[in-house]
Amino acid sequence: MKIVFFGTPEFAVPPLEALLNSGHEIIAVVTQPDRRSGRGRRVTPGPVKVLAQQAGLRVLQPATVRERHFINELEALKPSAVVVAAYGQILPSGIIRLPRFGCINIHASLLPRYRGAAPVNWALINGEEKTGVTTMLMDEGMDTGPVLLREEVRITPEDTAGTLSAKLSRIGADLLLRTLHGLENGSIKPVQQSGDPSYAPRLKKTDGMIQWSKPARELCDFIRGMNPWPGAYGFLEGERVRILKAAPAEPAADAGCRPGVICKVTTDEMHVCTGGGAVSILEIQPAGKSAMPVKTFLQGRKLREGMSFNV
Repeated sequence: MKIVFFGTPEFAVPPLEALLNSGHEIIAVVTQPDRRSGRGRRVTPGPVKVLAQQAGLRVLQPATVRERHFINELEALKPSAVVVAAYGQILPSGIIRLPRFGCINIHASLLPRYRGAAPVNWALINGEEKTGVTTMLMDEGMDTGPVLLREEVRITPEDTAGTLSAKLSRIGADLLLRTLHGLENGSIKPVQQSGDPSYAPRLKKTDGMIQWSKPARELCDFIRGMNPWPGAYGFLEGERVRILKAAPAEPAADAGCRPGVICKVTTDEMHVCTGGGAVSILEIQPAGKSAMPVKTFLQGRKLREGMSFNV
């Protein structure tokens, strides 16, 4: 097939690598415009653009995919299929209806569960025990098109949004090649989605604020779902810190403390009361510093029981 690939972040790299190693012809890669990032706010290309340039592929970076001249450019390329993996913009009908085999999206959930921009994060935040990858034919709705293939994946207690996304991306790359092969030989037929849909809206930095009034298990799932971005955070005695890893813990019998209050602190442990139980902070990142085990964080700090995170 002659394929135009749409993708931007790290999640889209394994699918593009899989296509590069297949017999398909990638005639162009479409990715989001370079953004400013990092402390220096330097303009930086996304991971997909870096790989595409290394492979000598044609790279297109429209400000919006609805630009008429961009759609004309795609029409002139005459792709057999368009593949989309975490591109970052909704495609208009003019593109969706263009290729013979359609626009194939790699979505990191078992549709119709977790339609939207952040399915990996929300599956973890909601404490799901399984998720998966779906390849689907795109239509004008938000992840509402017919399903082509699906693969289920178990979520482990150690998974974060970062590790789970990487796992699903690799599975999605294999699923993509199987999907293209099945579409080419006619062995795969699109099937309309069935079941009750749920949604995974895009996250903002402010969404990472920890609500200590929630139960311990929910908070630990929230922290996993926010790692690495946008990051779960709180204000410990006024100092902003990110919490990267935590585990449920039993509060001291005589703690009687409010949510957000430190109920146990030693040289290598810090427990914080929640709306139900307590959490043991395992990995933390003070502002402007690298992530560290809580034992390292506690060295030289005069924290004591009764101090609190601002709530």
